[in-house]
Amino acid sequence: MAERIIVVGGGIVGSSAAYRLARRGVSVTLIDRADQGHATAAGAGIVSAGDSFDEPSAWYPLAFRSVAYYPELLASLAEDGIADTGYAVPGGMIIATDDAERQRLAAARRLIGERREAGVANIGELTMLDGADVQKLFPPLAPGTSALHLSGVARVNGRTMRDALQQATRRRGGQVRRAAAELAVDGSRAVGVKAAVGLITADAVILATGAWDDAWAAHLGATVPVAPQRGQILHLDLPGADTDVSRWPVITGPGDPYLLAFPPHRIVSGATREDGTGFDYRVTAGGQAELLAATLTRAPGLAAATVAETRVGFRPFALDRLPVLGRAPGLENVWLATGLGATGLTLGPCVGAMAADMSCGEAPPLDMAPYAPARFQPR
Repeated sequence: MAERIIVVGGGIVGSSAAYRLARRGVSVTLIDRADQGHATAAGAGIVSAGDSFDEPSAWYPLAFRSVAYYPELLASLAEDGIADTGYAVPGGMIIATDDAERQRLAAARRLIGERREAGVANIGELTMLDGADVQKLFPPLAPGTSALHLSGVARVNGRTMRDALQQATRRRGGQVRRAAAELAVDGSRAVGVKAAVGLITADAVILATGAWDDAWAAHLGATVPVAPQRGQILHLDLPGADTDVSRWPVITGPGDPYLLAFPPHRIVSGATREDGTGFDYRVTAGGQAELLAATLTRAPGLAAATVAETRVGFRPFALDRLPVLGRAPGLENVWLATGLGATGLTLGPCVGAMAADMSCGEAPPLDMAPYAPARFQPR
């Protein structure tokens, strides 16, 4: 078993991996260079998989396992004295605004009900709602909106959860460093990473660098195509200091925007999905206009809200839109954990934990072939 492991990347995936290793008693160092545009810091934070319909079929086994992992993670953090994780279960509503969408909503209810019976987590009770009942739960929505309510949908503040994981890692004896790091390789093995302080040696390395691959791409035995997708996410504050929206459900529906409510009076709406932008970290006029128009169409009651900020994050997408999780091609002791796309806050903690376990020699609990980094090699 590896005794010294370095995790490169301090988003939710890398932070989860480091924490898992620290709890195992491994000497772990988490290194992150704090680039602008971390998806974890910008993401909205929906934690749900049972109400997803358009992902590749191989995504669902990992996603269903990931939502079920959260209670285990929260219990571990509580054992380590971490109470503020940013995780809550306000429920969710899949909304419909016309007859065609209402028909699809009925079909969705049947599929989600089947998933609930099969044991998929974060679904809860299913209830069809109309009109005033919908607006009672989320007042800014447009009149006449129908919805399917799922009582078990959760949300998480990515920044708070990331910080909780790193704090718990330190309490378990792990190190967290802010620095640039480059994979150091000797033959078919990594010997550690090169940083400003010199070579930091390790028995194994986990690369959880999100959309950034410059720390490792040149050392792999095959191309692993992961590219950034820019997402601009609108943050609104409701006027009135006594407005606590923390019980409002997560809102999804056909297309964007999704809407989440965070205490005490923050509404998050997103997001743009911009491929081909590279790491251009800007809020654009077009992105802002798109978000505002879509948000106010879906929830006109937000027209008087204050535009607090627009966050920008770079989602890491692999070519086939599936996560990249497993041993790095051509390297015996390097593991990749990236490519989670727009579902990083749903999958991230579980993916990080799985990468940690695999780096310690444990067999994974799922068929990993769909996620293996080597899948991109020519056959």
